[in-house]
Amino acid sequence: MRIRQCNDVNCAPPSRHKKLIKKKLNLHSGFFFLTCLFKLRSKQLPLLPASFVIYGLTAGQVAIAAEKQMLQFDIKAQRADLALIEFAKQTEQTVIFSFELAKQYQAQSVFGFYTKLDALNAMLEGTELDAVVDQQGLLSIKLKQVDRIDNNMIKVSGVSAAVVPLLLAANTQALAEDQSAEQNIEKIAVVGSRVAGRSVEDLPVPVDILSAEALENTGQTEVGRMLQAIAPSFNFSSSSISDGTDALRPATLRGLGPDQTLVLINGKRRHQASLIHINTSVGRGTAGTDMNAIPAAAIKRIEVLRDGAAAQYGSDAIAGVINIVLKDAEEGGKAAINYGEYSEGDGETVTVDFNKGFALGDEGYLNTTINYRDRAPTNRAGLHGSCQFYGCTELDDGTLLAGDPRELTAPRDTFRIGDADSQQFALTVNTGYELAGGELYGFITYSNRENESAAFFRHNANANGNPVLQDGDATIPMGFLPKINTVIDDVSYNFGYKKSFDNDSSIDLSYTYGENSIDYTTSDTINGSYANYLRYDQGLTADEIRATIPRSAYAYGLELSLQTLNLDYTKDYDNFSLALGAELRTDEFRILEGSEYAYRDYDTVDGMSIYSGLNGGVGSVDAASGTQGFGGSDPASSVDESRDVISFYMDAETYVIDDVIISGAVRYDNYKGFGDTVNFKLAGNWSVTEDVSLRGALSTGFRAPSMQQLYFNNVSTQFVVGDDGSLVAEQVGTFRNDSTLAQSIGIPKLKEEKSQNRSLGIVYNVTDNINLTIDYYSIDIDDRIVISNRLGKGLSDTLDAALESSGAGAGQFFLNGADTETEGVDLVATWNTEGLGGTLDFTFAANFTKTDVVDLFTPSGSGLETIPVEDVFSAQETSIIEEWQPEDRINLSALYRLEDWTVNLSLNRYGEYTVEDGGRQTYGAEILTDVKVNYFFNENLSFNIGANNLFDVYPDKNTIGNSRSGTIVDASGNTIVSSPGVFTYSRRSAPFGFNGAYYYVGAEYKF
Repeated sequence: MRIRQCNDVNCAPPSRHKKLIKKKLNLHSGFFFLTCLFKLRSKQLPLLPASFVIYGLTAGQVAIAAEKQMLQFDIKAQRADLALIEFAKQTEQTVIFSFELAKQYQAQSVFGFYTKLDALNAMLEGTELDAVVDQQGLLSIKLKQVDRIDNNMIKVSGVSAAVVPLLLAANTQALAEDQSAEQNIEKIAVVGSRVAGRSVEDLPVPVDILSAEALENTGQTEVGRMLQAIAPSFNFSSSSISDGTDALRPATLRGLGPDQTLVLINGKRRHQASLIHINTSVGRGTAGTDMNAIPAAAIKRIEVLRDGAAAQYGSDAIAGVINIVLKDAEEGGKAAINYGEYSEGDGETVTVDFNKGFALGDEGYLNTTINYRDRAPTNRAGLHGSCQFYGCTELDDGTLLAGDPRELTAPRDTFRIGDADSQQFALTVNTGYELAGGELYGFITYSNRENESAAFFRHNANANGNPVLQDGDATIPMGFLPKINTVIDDVSYNFGYKKSFDNDSSIDLSYTYGENSIDYTTSDTINGSYANYLRYDQGLTADEIRATIPRSAYAYGLELSLQTLNLDYTKDYDNFSLALGAELRTDEFRILEGSEYAYRDYDTVDGMSIYSGLNGGVGSVDAASGTQGFGGSDPASSVDESRDVISFYMDAETYVIDDVIISGAVRYDNYKGFGDTVNFKLAGNWSVTEDVSLRGALSTGFRAPSMQQLYFNNVSTQFVVGDDGSLVAEQVGTFRNDSTLAQSIGIPKLKEEKSQNRSLGIVYNVTDNINLTIDYYSIDIDDRIVISNRLGKGLSDTLDAALESSGAGAGQFFLNGADTETEGVDLVATWNTEGLGGTLDFTFAANFTKTDVVDLFTPSGSGLETIPVEDVFSAQETSIIEEWQPEDRINLSALYRLEDWTVNLSLNRYGEYTVEDGGRQTYGAEILTDVKVNYFFNENLSFNIGANNLFDVYPDKNTIGNSRSGTIVDASGNTIVSSPGVFTYSRRSAPFGFNGAYYYVGAEYKF
């Protein structure tokens, strides 16, 4: 086959045809046609204008007669435009289609004998494209239920030059009709450019387009885990016994914080989660977005912009942007069920999905998804090796001699360390309707997730948390394991109107509201101070106390909402596009007080201590206040704050010459609280040759302090490493910067983080089916907002006095206190080929990232200046930023298709990472193997079976920061238990978790 492209004046060589099309037909419109001519019967066809795709011309009469003729096909799965070209070559059949429309979809493989139409339908299954045959037998491709081409547009009756005038006339008519139907074509606009129709290869910055099929092929049940499996720059770290972080995991991009990645839904800013990670985990001191609130079954694709984009999209887009695009099909759908469990026999998970598209007359669509997921907990805790009862004696060799006979039979599997018990229901609706020459659109997302995770076990010999009563025994004699019950509600809705005008301009006005709320209830717990109150003030007996004391309480609630009003205007000129916009936002954050029992200290009644006049002894220990495991929030800690933001932006993009695209953006933001900021971005893409492009970007960025960082405050029990290396409970207060305590020691108001982003990359189309991209990036962040160490008494007189008045043993604060530098490389390579009788698609993706804290500082003029910086920010705080995420992530996946079978095999390498937790431990790199096999019983029904982490790989066992370790013997010297501790694996950071192999089966029915 020889491809040539002509303009009105002369013919250009093949290497120039792509650029001439861009100039002549304006690629920005998102659709244009190519002319591709074949040699038939040794006769060269005349050239045609650049408005049609015409492949292998045959007579219309022959096409009609051969409509039911069976032909043998051998077409691999590939991009739809390439598949249609291959179809035309194998059938010598004319096919008319929009190149820019078809290239947005992925065609299925077709092997064996089919009629032409059946082959096309099989090939286009799962796309929104339809194959139509007119009365003359001409094949054309259109969007489903949208008349793209008139049935009598072309009559092809031969291959001689006599048909050229007819083709030229039809060509002109078709182009006019196609332009008038422009609004019916989806002009895909990806993050990184506001120019619709721009291909990913042409963008000046790297963007990954992750299809719904790619997400499903991971075999994961959560969007966060799906992204982690196929996007190496994305991490979704696990931790355990970390309060709300057990239920809502931190999601990061390029090793930065969860709050330094902006998430969009259908291009609209997504609200954050109300949770802020204050315990010791990846993302400590940050608040990210709940990636699992949107069910995967509702997602059409996910776009990951791996570059700073604050000048285009505003705050948070320092590491990049993740845009979740919802399904918008107006017909069809699927129902699916999946069941799996871990090789240890726990973590049973059932997922049910239902998706359906509906046509709203001839002018609109409504696509809805319902999802239900039920996941049982996992537990990889070690044995409880310390004494649970009073009376143990330490022997010379360090072992413990049991004193209480109950020690011999006490349960040793007292902890639950793993994934939380979780049930989620989610509903998503996405809709659009043509109105007054434009489109009225909107979406609704809702999810409700109930989680139950565990805290530290409180044994009998814990007078602070499990007080001894007058019978000499603890309030709960055999101890108790507090549970943290979390209900997360997430809702958002959007509606807007967009319209395109005849002068190549468009306008888009939209309103978006989103809210995330978390309610905490602590169960299987007690308030130790209340047990003492019942004993010493009320005079209840031990039995009466045990029968009376409440075992659960509502701890507190968090609510965060975001309202956004957007107005966007775009205008396309010759080789130049301009976008202007304005945005009004209102952020709101609330902390709802808990029940009195959850937070109160009952050791004082009417100003008098309940221990007044006691002679001491173990029973008179001042027990901890609030519910054990997860304490409540009192009325003084309640919050109801809001913040207004106004923004303006300008974004321009142009071809300075045929081979060079330059884009620039500038944005102004004004935040109530810290003022305004101006940011810019300059980026470019140079097509050095037809197959090689260079791209690069330079930008400034910012991240405003989150509402949680500004206003979150509470007192919680945190287990910290004591002087002897063991974990001890401490009441730690998190104090907002405008609190009386913070102001008394001179803590200043937070200001925005500032970043400088640089990137440089290459796109190399090695062959028609091999593509390679390599991108280097550098991100410098100044005034990074971090949470301080737990600052206890004895560091300064000012701090001591402040803590004494608060009732907390230590305090932590949010500060602009660190400058960091991040460098890294992203590499993505794809290869589509044939083999083993079918088709093979290979993808190699890798990310290498290194973050360094180059400076730590305390605010000048504050009461912290007299405290050494290494005390304000411990080595652990620095380690979390620098080392707790893998420095490299590599993924190699292969998708094999053969007739009714598909097999997806993926190798995921997680590089080394180091955790500082009362010591330092480096965890070695591991490779996880995932496999999924699909069998298509018929065109509607399919079955799948698979395994994630097929070979049951675990991270290195934990050697630091452990708890409840020891060896206990009885009077005869027999060992009752010997354990290195309950944390077999690091509870602080586990990039791929520590559950082992997960096996699953499922079925899917398409309709």
